Amino acid sequence: MTCIVGLVENNTVYMGGDSAGVAGLDVSPRVDEKVFLVGNRFLIGITGSFRMGNLLRFSLKVPVQKRNQQDFEYMCTTFIDTVRRCFTKGGFLAKDSGDGGREAGEQFLVGYRGMLYGVDVDFQVGINARGFDAVGCGGDFAQGALFATRGLGMLSRKRVELALQAAVEFSGGVRPPFILLELKKNY
Repeated sequence: MTCIVGLVENNTVYMGGDSAGVAGLDVSPRVDEKVFLVGNRFLIGITGSFRMGNLLRFSLKVPVQKRNQQDFEYMCTTFIDTVRRCFTKGGFLAKDSGDGGREAGEQFLVGYRGMLYGVDVDFQVGINARGFDAVGCGGDFAQGALFATRGLGMLSRKRVELALQAAVEFSGGVRPPFILLELKKNY
């Protein structure tokens, strides 16, 4: 249970997340953020297990992108392969019993070089054509808020904050305080 919101504007990725730790009907505020920077290259926002966040934040060491490699190719191969190895070494990677034993993780968003990438439970990498995305139990509410605030001249950070507030209003699994970070395109 959570809400992670990402928005791209002017080669900058803006990302925000809530602070709820949810187990069944119990909600506990967490101080270990769901949105964080990994070095100066990646902005990551996690859903699901905080263990996944621990590994991505402190153990993930992604090789530098090759000189002529496209960003999307890099994210789908080098980045994801490194994430899977990190999860395996950290004891987090699971086999999905309902899907033929395929490896499974959890959803998260990644900002990299001015783009926002969504990573799904099967490790597919996608780019939302709208320039924004949101995941977690409050994700649909947040996406609606981001859609409704397009073209209103609002600052990107404010749109992300409003999207998170909408998620709190309509989802029992999303709680402030919010963590909002940004990452400018870096080459």
